[in-house]
Amino acid sequence: METAIDWFPLWLSLRVATLATVISTVVGLALAYLLARGRFAGRDLLESLVTLPIALPPTVLGYYLLVLLGRESALGAWWESLFGAPLVFTWKAAVVAACFHSVPLLVRAARAAFESVDTTLENAARSLGAGEWKVFWRVTLPLAKRSVIAATLFAFARALGDFGVTIMIAGNIPGRTQTMSVAIYDAVQSGDQDSARILVLVMSALALALLWSIQLIGNRRTV
Repeated sequence: METAIDWFPLWLSLRVATLATVISTVVGLALAYLLARGRFAGRDLLESLVTLPIALPPTVLGYYLLVLLGRESALGAWWESLFGAPLVFTWKAAVVAACFHSVPLLVRAARAAFESVDTTLENAARSLGAGEWKVFWRVTLPLAKRSVIAATLFAFARALGDFGVTIMIAGNIPGRTQTMSVAIYDAVQSGDQDSARILVLVMSALALALLWSIQLIGNRRTV
């Protein structure tokens, strides 16, 4: 008897990872550039706060997000008044969870890429009248683009596979909030080894393809 695979978790995971990567790229590049080029009081503290989600256990980070975004919080109440429904235990909460694990990775990689850019080229652009925004878009980002693309792909892979924080604030609701990682856990817990095996292979293939792409980008940089 063939096992019927529910592919909703795959499509939800791809949607969540895509949205989380877009948000993480915008936020991450801004923070990376600020940390790479900025000189201000509290810079080390900001860097520590950005990196903190990597060090914290997922349950701790998930608890913080539940407190921050729950219906009793100011942010949670604002969201519910705006959209008519709570944020937690929805697929949008899964996007938030994925962002909190993707942003730190993207910031660290993008910051290293920005710091590798020769500042004399940036200064030359400024001397020709270019503003900071134009310097970033026309000089810094193009020179660091390969590393930034690789970092973005890695952030996507991380967002695609998030489990701990996602299950804390988005839950495990089949057909609504169940992502691939959560579906694999659910299949194993229920003894559905066939579904678990297929989902694991699909997730592994996606992760391998992303990592291979990152490796190819890295190799092109060294040519």
